[in-house]
Amino acid sequence: MPFAPRVLSDDQMTALGLTPADIIAAIRDALVAKGEGRLVTTPKSVIQPGDGRYMMTTLSASDGLSVVKAVTVCPDNPERGLPTITGAIMVMDVTTGLCRAVLDAEWITAMRTPALSAVAAQALAEPDASVITLVGCGVQARSHLEFFATLFPLKTVRALGRGQANIDTLGALAAQMGLGFEVSPDPRSALDGADIVVSTITITYDGAPFLDARWLKPGALAVVTDAGKPWIRESFDAFGTIAVDDREQELSMPDPLVTEDRIAADLTDIAASGVSPSPAPRGFFFRGIAVGDFALSAQVWRKLEHGNG
Repeated sequence: MPFAPRVLSDDQMTALGLTPADIIAAIRDALVAKGEGRLVTTPKSVIQPGDGRYMMTTLSASDGLSVVKAVTVCPDNPERGLPTITGAIMVMDVTTGLCRAVLDAEWITAMRTPALSAVAAQALAEPDASVITLVGCGVQARSHLEFFATLFPLKTVRALGRGQANIDTLGALAAQMGLGFEVSPDPRSALDGADIVVSTITITYDGAPFLDARWLKPGALAVVTDAGKPWIRESFDAFGTIAVDDREQELSMPDPLVTEDRIAADLTDIAASGVSPSPAPRGFFFRGIAVGDFALSAQVWRKLEHGNG
């Protein structure tokens, strides 16, 4: 008898009711498992066709499940009435290879990114951080705000972006959360005095960099999820402590953001033993790692398996 995998849409996964705390805990557990050798991952594969699209895959396996994600970033999709990030995730039995579930990739990608950033921020940001600047005001800006608001006593949200509709949506979310909201007139004022800066512009951005880490105050944390596209590379010398999501993956990239000697820790190190940040500004560079996709996909599958979905 043919085996039929479960198929879940982004809306169905949203309806499962997983909270930021649930997702952060699952990510942290998966990072610990990776450090102990119970979860095996490969660096992500990337293809850039040259027309603005960005294709990537991740692969991970534990003693129970394996997860494969394939995603494409299509900057022209909004004009087609489609999301910018599209793709699918396969959850398979690691012993038999049978596909147990096929999941939409947009919700998992939107949630695992801020959860991975949150693990880094808990180790690198000042615990009393109250001012957060969001550079880029789309889905990832909103999800980072929701996650970081559960970890820090945020009071003020600053926005720096180009799309007025996204800025308005972000402002409405901040108001709903009881936070002050400011639209920064320029990059320097956006960074000046901020406790946390999260940059989430499209990774296909090909304009000149406009963010300078030398504008950050001591102890500020820059969370860079966009391959460093908006940041002036020479200014990275201002970071006293730099962490990446995965050391091996970062160093295997065609254009690493930092050299090996500048990497104080990756997320596996942080989950195992933490990191002691310097008083200077700190940077966390995010490429996207298989651990996040595995953790959240496995969490969704367990909810289904136990009859909660």
